[in-house]
Amino acid sequence: MTKTLELTFIAANGKQSKLTFGEPLEPIDMETMKTAMDTIIAADVLTTANGDLIAAKGVRVIERNVTEYEL
Repeated sequence: MTKTLELTFIAANGKQSKLTFGEPLEPIDMETMKTAMDTIIAADVLTTANGDLIAAKGVRVIERNVTEYEL
């Protein structure tokens, strides 16, 4: 099972843009996440296909199970 941390932002055109990171430390500290997302927005270092990031929208951890079978 793999886990991914997904940060969702609102971009300049009103659409969502997401940043993902592998293997997050849990439990997630939402105060730290909010501060980190605000810092990313304030630094204005990322531009997406939807434009600059202008607001934090959400945080989630996604768990994925993969079972491989040999042929």
